[in-house]
Amino acid sequence: SGESGAGKTESTKLLLQHIMNLCKGNSQLEQQILQVNPLLEAFGNAQTVMNDNSSRFGKYIQLRFQKNTVRGAKLSEYLLEKSRVVQQDTGERNFHIFYYMFAGLSLEEKEMYGLLDPSLYRYISGRFGTQDVAQRWKHKYQEVCNALDMVGFQEQEQVDMQAILAGVLSLGNVTFEPEESNGSVKVSEASRGWLKAAAVDVLRQLVCCVPCSPWSPSVSCCCSLCADARDSIAKVAYGRVFGWIVCKINELLAENVDSEVELREIGILDIFGFENFAVNRFEQLCINLANEQLQHFFNHHIFQLEQATYKEEELPWETITFNNNQAILNLLLAKPLGLMSLLDEQSAFPQATDKTFVDKLNSSFKGNLHFQPGRSHVLGFSIIHYAGKVQYTAGGFLEKNRDTLPANVRGLFIKSITPLLSVLFTGKSLCYVLWLAGLLIFLCPRQHSLMVLMERMYSANPHFVRCIKPNNQKEPGVVDSQMVLLQLRYNGLLETIRIRRDGFSWRPSFEEFAER
Repeated sequence: SGESGAGKTESTKLLLQHIMNLCKGNSQLEQQILQVNPLLEAFGNAQTVMNDNSSRFGKYIQLRFQKNTVRGAKLSEYLLEKSRVVQQDTGERNFHIFYYMFAGLSLEEKEMYGLLDPSLYRYISGRFGTQDVAQRWKHKYQEVCNALDMVGFQEQEQVDMQAILAGVLSLGNVTFEPEESNGSVKVSEASRGWLKAAAVDVLRQLVCCVPCSPWSPSVSCCCSLCADARDSIAKVAYGRVFGWIVCKINELLAENVDSEVELREIGILDIFGFENFAVNRFEQLCINLANEQLQHFFNHHIFQLEQATYKEEELPWETITFNNNQAILNLLLAKPLGLMSLLDEQSAFPQATDKTFVDKLNSSFKGNLHFQPGRSHVLGFSIIHYAGKVQYTAGGFLEKNRDTLPANVRGLFIKSITPLLSVLFTGKSLCYVLWLAGLLIFLCPRQHSLMVLMERMYSANPHFVRCIKPNNQKEPGVVDSQMVLLQLRYNGLLETIRIRRDGFSWRPSFEEFAER
């Protein structure tokens, strides 16, 4: 765990390499496990203002062992930041894979996928990179291709996957305009070429059946609804591709042993870090909620269980206090009046807006020490998290929480002429996507996925790897002492050191002690 950019993903990769080196087992399986990382980073990581290679999803890697040899692995993913596909803030980029494709595909391949100059595409904000950066992306694209081959993706599957990604980019350039003859909405003449390039008849049919809002039955409203539907299609398509990649990885890495054989397990959780940007949205709230829960788990394990053990052993002990973040979790997760419950309640009302949601928060949490109403012209609110105050912009909260796709779209996807796109939306594929390591995490509410994750954490014997971010400039060899000290304090590491120093700093088993 640690802040965004503190080195969690890099530490995870080093830890995996270390474990593989210790095992000296199935060399092909070990290489396949290591090759998973560049694949996941290409499709699940992106540049943010805090980190050039930021994980925009959480992953839990389970390594299965038999007699100290790796026999298989399983990957769980959750809370992919799908909204990044259609929108990025200033100084940020879309997922890496889009840029790798532009840099790595040949002219013939780009023509086959209908890809033009990258500056034309709205979903990547018309931003590309310098020649040096493009060369680095070209190299990364080759790494991704090698990883796809090693993990076991068929050539046609790779072609279909890139066709879908290219279609998503073209889809983002489709715009809408009023139909003068009857007052309805149509795809604008200027963007019909993009619709054809996207190879998605779904949208053309969808335009005819997106209803106008009964509260604002204007043509401009219908145009907005069609644009929202376009973005929903893009987000869902990308999310399904990502889930499919994870499923394919799990099929390949599954252990091939007798079901009666007992396997031991090491699990590694690499989760997105605490985030506080200039503009914080629904995604940042979900990310920071996950970090609040993990901090509470750390507190419970280190401070409560640890000190209880010392007292049970009758060690002379003066209780050490710590910053308990239970009150913040109550604010966020309590039922029926926690922030997330209120968000779900408001999302269920068609008439509700982001403003009615914020008004509900202001009245429900008046006087709460961890909540502050918005004080600017921007609709929002602030939460005093364990790591500090974060101001959230409430625009889009309800729409992102609903995460809905027009009902008729799934059927249209199933009929797609692109084989993989059809497979991604059939019932059988959906079951595979949902059933990852026993976690119903791909389409379920984010609270449920986090709850299942925490149950898994509490049932394990945890070791905490705290990653400390040295500076905010993303510079090597520079340590900002005040920034480091702040992290040590809000993480509770100073109190942890005191507990371990005054208690049992070295913990051999009785057998180890007797042998020594």
